[in-house]
Amino acid sequence: MGLPKVEQSLLIKLIVKRRPFELLGVASLTLTCFAFSVWMVPGSSGVYGGLLGGVTIAIAVIDAKFFRIPDGLTIAILLLGLLHSATGAPPDEINYALGVAVLRGIGLALPFFFLWAFYRLARGRDGLGLGDIKLAAAGGAWLNWISMPMAIEIATLSALSLYTARRLLNGQPVKMTARLPFGLFFAPAIWITWLFQSAQQSIVIGS
Repeated sequence: MGLPKVEQSLLIKLIVKRRPFELLGVASLTLTCFAFSVWMVPGSSGVYGGLLGGVTIAIAVIDAKFFRIPDGLTIAILLLGLLHSATGAPPDEINYALGVAVLRGIGLALPFFFLWAFYRLARGRDGLGLGDIKLAAAGGAWLNWISMPMAIEIATLSALSLYTARRLLNGQPVKMTARLPFGLFFAPAIWITWLFQSAQQSIVIGS
């Protein structure tokens, strides 16, 4: 099953509008993330994590350009997360592992949903995209309960820092109502947080 036409159009526009060296940079970064995941986390878990890294980079690039997170890529993160959970569980605990992964996804998505609903009710417009909520649901399948706040903090602090720095360097005022592509920061933050939590688990198991 291929990507929806809207998402195919986004990818085509992205490739056409990017210069060859930019596409080469994205490809190199994707391969680096994959290799780093496999190196840091041995076994099939590292392979799944490497694929996660590649998808999050694609989301970041597309969201930065079009302010849109393709549903197809979000679904890919969710499916990879479920496979990752099932592969890492004993045969008699696969259903339990999948259930916990789904619950974690719901748990990470709920704060984003409540923020979206509250802002829409208070301001009469969206302060957060539905794509970010879906991404949180997919990302929760990868992260444990303790790591979830870390992913949000990494994404939020990096987004605010980069935006503030760019505005100040350009001599422009910082606006609280500025539109930011949050997926640009949140998607990679999911991979970074997963990598950190997996490395920690490897150290604990090794000791």
